[in-house]
Order: sequence, then C-alpha cells, then structure tokens
Amino acid sequence: MSDLSDDAALLAALSDDLDAGFAALVRAHQRVVYSVALRVGGVDAEDLAAECFLRAYRALRRYDRSRILALRPRAWLLTILLNTWRNTVRSATRHPATPVADVPEEAAGGASVEELVTAEETRRELGDALAGLPENQRVAVVLRHVVGLPVAEISAVMRVPESTVKSHVRRGLARLRETYAKEALA
Repeated sequence: MSDLSDDAALLAALSDDLDAGFAALVRAHQRVVYSVALRVGGVDAEDLAAECFLRAYRALRRYDRSRILALRPRAWLLTILLNTWRNTVRSATRHPATPVADVPEEAAGGASVEELVTAEETRRELGDALAGLPENQRVAVVLRHVVGLPVAEISAVMRVPESTVKSHVRRGLARLRETYAKEALA
C-alpha cells in the first residue's frame, strides 16, 4: 500500500515538474497497475497498463496544481485502468477474449519440481475461476485480495458505495470457493 506522506511528496513532484514527477508516479504504482490489469481483464496486461499511464499523463497535462495535489494517485490510476479496460472490451466485440494469463513467479529457494507444478496448477485454476466471475465481483475481489486496497479506496475506484464493494467481494469469494470446491471434487 502506498503511504500518505509518499503520495503527498509524489503529488508535489508532479505539480512542480510533470515529467520527473510522472516518472516517479509510474515507478511507485506500476506493479499494482500491472497486477490489476493482468487479473481483471482478458487483454494484454502490459499494453493495458501502458495505455493507462499514457492516459494519466495526458490528463495530468491539463490539470492545474490544486487538482494534482488533491489526487489519490493509486485510486485515480486504477480508475483510469478499469475505464480503459472496459473501453477495450467494448470495442473488441468482434474478437474473442484472451484468457487471463498466468504470472510466472520466481521459485522459492529449494522448491521441488512437484511443488512448483502444484503451485502453477493451483494458480491457473484460481485464475480461471476468477475469470469466470461477473465483472463487478472480479474487480472487487482483485482490488481487495490481490492488490490489498481498503474498501474505501475500492469504493472510489469502482464508483459504488462501500456496502456494495463489500457485497461484491463477499459474493465473489463465495463463488470462487464454490467453483474451486467443484473442481477439487471432479
């Protein structure tokens, strides 16, 4: 999670020198933006994250100092990302969706081949189950349990009340458990 004092320094840097401040913004938030892009959408995560940052830069060029200083950077970037993803999905109706990609993670020191294969299978199964959730539940679960955002920030990103976020997360997790339990029995 980003620290409020770090965000304040980042916003001050953005308002003082847009180019240098933007580079710091990207460094500070690129992992979370890419992670959400990878887990939420059925599109190329790198392209989606890059488009998000491009749109953010274009928007910042039009903002005055007071508007920049009032931003909540992570929530703002994730809102841009989700809007970009939705627009991409909407415009790609003629093309079939690409399945959620697996993220290769570095193996823990000394992990056996069997442990690595089992972990990869579990990650793929969970990724498939996550991809099968309705959009609002998938977004809420990813933002809450993958990215670790607080409910209030998810509420701002999704533009829904906090109670709705909690409901989406609860229902999404219930569906994931149900789907995973069915697959485990099969």
